[in-house]
Amino acid sequence: MAGRVPLVVVDGANVVGSVPDGWWRDRRGAAERLRDRLVGYPGPAEVVLVVEGAARGVRPVPGVRVESAPGSGDDRIVELVSAEGTGRRCLVVTADRGLRARVVALGAETLGPREAMSF
Repeated sequence: MAGRVPLVVVDGANVVGSVPDGWWRDRRGAAERLRDRLVGYPGPAEVVLVVEGAARGVRPVPGVRVESAPGSGDDRIVELVSAEGTGRRCLVVTADRGLRARVVALGAETLGPREAMSF
């Protein structure tokens, strides 16, 4: 398991919401722009974008898996970290303090949107 690439899980709603660029007028479009930006995420990693609400149904692209949360995006992120983060480095990108506490308790690391998206 030590050879597995790191898992990077991005809280789509939280990251999109961290930039006041009019995302609220087109949540799906904003999630698609974020997805496309994640294609260039540095280093070997499995990148997963979690979307919810109006952004559900955003399609994956090579290099970025998209998970549409049936309910809470935070709950889906915790499920992913629990199920897929075991035995490898796991990084969750979010500014949500409650979500950070939940995934850190599972052994994940966290970065805020600005830190993670400055590549």
